[in-house]
Amino acid sequence: MIKNFFKTTFRNLLKNKGYSFLNIGGLAIGIACAGLIFLWVADEMTFDNVNTKKDRLYSVMINANFDGNKFTIGSTPRIMARTIKAEIPGIANVCRISDSDQKLLFSTGNSEVYANGKYADPAVFSMFTLPFVQGNAANAFSQPYSVVITKRTAKKFFGNETNIIGKTVRIDNQQDFVVTGVLKDLPQNSTLQFEWLAPYTTQMQQIRERTGNDDEDKIWHSYGPFTYVELEPNANLKSINNKLYNFIHQKEASQKNAAFLFPMSDWHLYSDFANGKQTGGGQIKQVRLLSAIAWVILLIACINFMNLATARSEKRAREVGVRKVLGAQRQGLIAQFIGEALLMSALAAICAIAIMFFTLPEFNNLVHKNLSLGLGNPTHIAALVIIILVCGLTAGSYPSLYLSSFNPVAVLKGLKIKTGGAETVRKGLVVLQFTISVVFIISTLIIYMQIQHVKSRNLGFNKDNLVEIDMQHWNRRAFPVVKQQLINTGLVANAAQSDHVTIDGGNSDDRFTWEGKPRDNKISLTFRNVSPEFVSTSGMHIIEGRDFKGEASDSLNVIVTKSLAKIIDKNGVVGKIIQSPRSMREGAYKNLRIVGVVDDYVF
Repeated sequence: MIKNFFKTTFRNLLKNKGYSFLNIGGLAIGIACAGLIFLWVADEMTFDNVNTKKDRLYSVMINANFDGNKFTIGSTPRIMARTIKAEIPGIANVCRISDSDQKLLFSTGNSEVYANGKYADPAVFSMFTLPFVQGNAANAFSQPYSVVITKRTAKKFFGNETNIIGKTVRIDNQQDFVVTGVLKDLPQNSTLQFEWLAPYTTQMQQIRERTGNDDEDKIWHSYGPFTYVELEPNANLKSINNKLYNFIHQKEASQKNAAFLFPMSDWHLYSDFANGKQTGGGQIKQVRLLSAIAWVILLIACINFMNLATARSEKRAREVGVRKVLGAQRQGLIAQFIGEALLMSALAAICAIAIMFFTLPEFNNLVHKNLSLGLGNPTHIAALVIIILVCGLTAGSYPSLYLSSFNPVAVLKGLKIKTGGAETVRKGLVVLQFTISVVFIISTLIIYMQIQHVKSRNLGFNKDNLVEIDMQHWNRRAFPVVKQQLINTGLVANAAQSDHVTIDGGNSDDRFTWEGKPRDNKISLTFRNVSPEFVSTSGMHIIEGRDFKGEASDSLNVIVTKSLAKIIDKNGVVGKIIQSPRSMREGAYKNLRIVGVVDDYVF
């Protein structure tokens, strides 16, 4: 019987090659599109699963009152890690990790390579799952100038050398570090990413040497690293959060920021906060949206299958009539047609795998991931089987019920088959299919126009001819020489320095004040330090006053934006004084004179 089923099915497919090509091809493209999206979704949903202690790992987050609102940040006081471990029961371990990537120059023999990394406490190796391929966690940070690198970084530094433990690398041409470990490369869907790790105490020593301040890791208003916590297996999270809430305020009365633990399971997908609380949003919105799109694509493909099957019903009417005359029951015919649909769905899935295989590299470029089909992964196989069953049953259900309902007498007599109900359903499915497709097309056009707007809008500066270079350990006194050398090439019209890239807002503070500003007005101002050539080099427009002249007196002058000028005084601001809080440690504000107003720009 099974043999006859396959024989009949394949005969029908070969007999109607055009129909088979359209049906299987349409379903294959739908499955391939949905499959690529599901690969992305699976990668997002398994973020940080590499960590065996994922259920017990948390980051310490801070709710800070800023500009009249609560903002949730990950930067914590440097002293916090060791203090909460010592004073709060239920915390098994803590570690600090520097709050941003450090791009440093590594010199190894005759080669010099930049690599991004972080400074961390030794506990990072026991808290996070970081398998060593050379060396071990116990000796990784046994000395201050140790560095642990990933396997990929080791190849970048030392080529194909196999044993690199004990080798010396010079960082930023200043200090020799000893390689004490090599880690297995981190998966892409891991929140913790780095090419190298060095002891956090070493960074603290560098900060002390640079600032001359020995108290950075002893005071509660000195924020810097991210703090991570590993709870004991039976720890009470609610109790720990209650103790953390006022912990900083209890240590330093002037600090009113509140701390809490944020679970690793939420780091990637539920990272949005509003007014100090999780909104339930974040990357999960993209996951839900694209998952819905994938299922809708499959639905369109299944509707297309049903429409084609019912549209050619008359061609199979005689077959149904003969089968019923020979004793075939309706249940058997339904099983036959659903079986055909499942088989076609399976063939479409095989074609979809081929399509995905050839399009996956481009899809990875699009989504900035390194996804693979993972056909050896039981989860992926199970997902493929589910898609085949869903598509086969959905696409084959109505056609099988419709075809099996034919009256054999009417069919064999050649009477016209009444298709009133079927035609109505088919028309409804066509309308639904086209409606969804039109919605997708319109949405795509809107997004395309939004992207074109972002690419072509006036940013307030000349982005087309602006090149920005990230300088490492820059010496300001060398800039005039470098600038002149650049201009001498004949390719550079001007050059300037800035502590932030043009599109970035810069630093921010709500303590700036000026004459007439209400005391309760907590306006947050963003600011940056630039060389005199910055406005002219970036192509910004001075609309009032003047640009910087490059004179020594300019160190106490500022240029403000049009929006800030309106807030300070609508009648004109050139010559007015802004008091800067940047010298608060000396106990006094610094008076800065407004010499110019620049037109608003996008940042």
